[in-house]
Amino acid sequence: MKNPRAAHDFLSRTCSITGVGHHVPEKILTNADLEKMVETTDEWITTRTGIKERRIAAANEFTSDLATHAARNAMKMARVTPEQIDLIIVATLTPDMPFPSTACLVQRKLGAGRAAAFDIEAACSGFIFALEIGMQFIASRTYETVLVIGAEKLSSIVNWKDRNTCVLFGDGAGAAILQNRPQSHGLLTAVMGSDGNKADLLSMPGGGSACPATPESVAQGLHFLRMDGKETFKNAVNAMVSAANEAMRRCEVDISKIKCVIPHQANQRIISAVGERLGTTEEQLFVNLHKYGNTSAASVAIALDEAVASGRIHRGDLILLVVFGAGLTWGAAVIEW
Repeated sequence: MKNPRAAHDFLSRTCSITGVGHHVPEKILTNADLEKMVETTDEWITTRTGIKERRIAAANEFTSDLATHAARNAMKMARVTPEQIDLIIVATLTPDMPFPSTACLVQRKLGAGRAAAFDIEAACSGFIFALEIGMQFIASRTYETVLVIGAEKLSSIVNWKDRNTCVLFGDGAGAAILQNRPQSHGLLTAVMGSDGNKADLLSMPGGGSACPATPESVAQGLHFLRMDGKETFKNAVNAMVSAANEAMRRCEVDISKIKCVIPHQANQRIISAVGERLGTTEEQLFVNLHKYGNTSAASVAIALDEAVASGRIHRGDLILLVVFGAGLTWGAAVIEW
């Protein structure tokens, strides 16, 4: 195994995940519940997506609330206090509001007064993008402790009359504490990619400077997410496989050396296709899609915490995270746990 981050610069150091945590809302929306809302069936949803249920946040429960709960769980594992956090990065496409950033709201709720805080937006790829950004601050010795969170309240932008999209998404948050752990390789590499030429495949047209909120934009449903499912599927599989292979190539490992593969939890067909093309075994793939649906930036973060808690990952194991999202964006990371 090679560590591509091994640097000749004496200032550089490794970055490890020392704590993970997640949080999902209490309310469960099952496929049976959706049968009463739109023209669909449990069989139709399960066959096409693999999703059985998803979590839905309460009206007074926001992305920053989900993020804060997940952050506290990660901090507990890492034995980190709010005062120790140097930087908070929140990856989300459903911020509480356009500004201030959700990260600043999380900072306030945690009482992490000395931390810098900002959001990033890379859709479902956000957590890996945020991990790579946070790693840079640890490796450069700028900060000692970075809190990275992927959090979404997708129920706030879903059109509950569109059966092709409303069955897919759920709410939740996952978090990780990044620190230097001596004698550990930690985050070995991260691959990130984007293709803005295909931005229209998955988007929410309304709400920004190009289409501010007006009675007309609301009436036209421009503030709900829209997706070209067939094209998104094709691009997702190709991009995820390519990113995963590139990440492993950089580390000079093959799929047989990876203990646990955690793909973006968007659709079972995508997960199966990616796993087949990478040559994974059933035991290597970690899937919790059936419980939560697609939680976008929170997806792999929630799955990572559950994989650790269930005993699927142990110290020294190599794990592969691989994601795909709107933008288009995609990424993969190899981590020595």
